[in-house]
Amino acid sequence: MMDLGKRLVAVRKIRFSKVERALTVAGLGPAVLLGCAVHEHPELAAYLPAPNYGELMPIPRAQAAPRPEVPPPAALVNRLAEVAHSFDGVVGIAVTSVDRNWTASQGGARKLPQQSVSKLWVAMTVLDQVDQGRIRLNDPLVITRADFTLFHQPVASLVKGDQGYQSTVGEILRRALTMSDNTCNDKLLRLVGGPPAVRSFIARNALGSIRFGPGEKLLQLGTSGLTAWKPEYSMGNSFAVARAQLPRETRVAAYQRYVADPPDGAAPLAIAGALARLKRGELLSPVSTQWLIATMQASHTGKFRLRGALPPGWQLAHKTGTGQDLFGRTAGYNDVALLTAPDGRSYALAVMIGDTPRPINERQLLMHAVVRAVVDEHQAGA
Repeated sequence: MMDLGKRLVAVRKIRFSKVERALTVAGLGPAVLLGCAVHEHPELAAYLPAPNYGELMPIPRAQAAPRPEVPPPAALVNRLAEVAHSFDGVVGIAVTSVDRNWTASQGGARKLPQQSVSKLWVAMTVLDQVDQGRIRLNDPLVITRADFTLFHQPVASLVKGDQGYQSTVGEILRRALTMSDNTCNDKLLRLVGGPPAVRSFIARNALGSIRFGPGEKLLQLGTSGLTAWKPEYSMGNSFAVARAQLPRETRVAAYQRYVADPPDGAAPLAIAGALARLKRGELLSPVSTQWLIATMQASHTGKFRLRGALPPGWQLAHKTGTGQDLFGRTAGYNDVALLTAPDGRSYALAVMIGDTPRPINERQLLMHAVVRAVVDEHQAGA
């Protein structure tokens, strides 16, 4: 089989810059160029020009070879149990060794609220369609006021007048991942075909116990107790005001229904497994895999969650998720990640708090304890 650089040249004439043409002549394809940048400058790599391979035939992904399951390290299993049992809340933890194929977990099979962790599946669906040649990351995309959702949507400040915010698929995808922008994510969700398209990606790739909800507006309505979306909810604090006017029992009942059976619920075991497969190149093409991981490394959110315990020399590519608060409780406080040691070995982590009354600093300390447990196990098994 031809390597990726030769395949690109054979399929069509590519509009490369002078530098890119020189690299191609030398035998280096765009995937290799991007891959080198990812390893040396992860934040820079996340903001390289989006690869323009939308006109190509579908780009193949790595074929998953059977991998024998290995028993998890007993010491790590015990550490995770101690961490989870000492915390006041519904907790699920899963750690998968990308290289050695063992998985350690505590409460990892229970479906817990994902909230913005689910942006990962939208991103993968977008990149899967890029790999198929259906869209390109540098295709134009415009955000208007009609696209606004609620809660965190920093892109709203860039929308001016009737022209909206002129952007590209790749730029909006970066914002959805690195800033956890709800409006950007919902715009991409509509672009790829809505929730059914994302659910199809999850099912086709056999990602396991991962649900994908109905989109930001309907998900948050259901959690709050409100029953119908109104355009004004996307502006200012209108949603919060309307929610606060509901009877207490209505809000409590809606919250309880959500945490008991979240429509966006996912098992930490399934998320860790999906991240491990992403890292191995089993879900997307090499270029898209590197692009996504580099963008996750450049995330601006959750600096004091898993990242807060990151030792020097280690790398973290992650996605956070945070749900609504109700009278001191929070429905979903999460961080999921690929954690890479200085020697290159990687671990997929999913730390999910489905429901807790504990303050934020205690939730963060739980996540720090998981990172330390993984680092200690890595060093002990090196």
